[in-house]
Amino acid sequence: MTRLPLKRQGLPKDDDSAAADAGESAATENSSSSVGSESLLTPLSAAAATETDNNSKDKPVRVYADGIYDLFHLGHARSLEQAKKLFPNTYLLVGCCNDEVTHRYKGKTVMTETERYESLRHCRWVDEVIPDAPWVITQEFLDKHKIDYVAHDSLPYADASGAGKDVYEFVKAVGKFKETQRTKGISTSDIIMRILKDYNQYIMRNLARGYSRKDLGVSYVKEKQLRVNMRITKLREKVKEHQEKVGQKLHIVVKTAGMHHGEWVENADRWIAGFLEKFEERCHIMETAIKDRIQEGLRRQQSRVMMSLLHDEES
Repeated sequence: MTRLPLKRQGLPKDDDSAAADAGESAATENSSSSVGSESLLTPLSAAAATETDNNSKDKPVRVYADGIYDLFHLGHARSLEQAKKLFPNTYLLVGCCNDEVTHRYKGKTVMTETERYESLRHCRWVDEVIPDAPWVITQEFLDKHKIDYVAHDSLPYADASGAGKDVYEFVKAVGKFKETQRTKGISTSDIIMRILKDYNQYIMRNLARGYSRKDLGVSYVKEKQLRVNMRITKLREKVKEHQEKVGQKLHIVVKTAGMHHGEWVENADRWIAGFLEKFEERCHIMETAIKDRIQEGLRRQQSRVMMSLLHDEES
């Protein structure tokens, strides 16, 4: 009887052949499994990496700007706009010092801390206002608010607290400082100087609007003087208006009479100039007389007070 080969009979192979076939099978299986795993994991890993990069790009850069922001003006707004536009995606935090710190290191402010905070909240470039901001920025403050950069103009800002020569010395040293540009011709100090320059005009305006001299911190004599000046100013305006009307009428008369225009204008200017000269002189005399009367009244009042005090002491 003819024997079939073991393989064809489906009988088990000898030990060596079986081991070899098992090894081959395992290697093939591992290889296909490995290839399958790589083909599945590689796209997923790449997608995860891409997603991470996108998240880092979408994450806003936290920029911090600080100041006093008294009499909030366009210079403040423009500096905050620059800070907001430093990066494509910026979250702008703005710190504002309170009254106690500001008055100690810089001086008196016109607006209160609450008014200054609220002014900043209404600025379109500001995402978040940090009240009670520190005078000097520290690493602890940067960490607390997760600040990436600090924005300010590059001029050294004297540190009145004595911590250093420049308030921004630390952030400049650690490479977290971003420069913004100042707006020329506008600052809180400039605005205050304009008011002081035209002080009398603003006092007169507010007196005319119903404010009392006590509201404005003005003495009795100063109030009377300013009120006289207000009347004189109104009188001058009326005279000027009348002068213009007279000039127009003279022009009509010249045309009607057919006379030389230049001669009429020259004579009219001379007459009006003479009148104004006399008017100014009279106004000055009147103003001086009013001042003298006010001062005399004050002297008499002081004299009566002194006599009353002496009488009380003798009694």
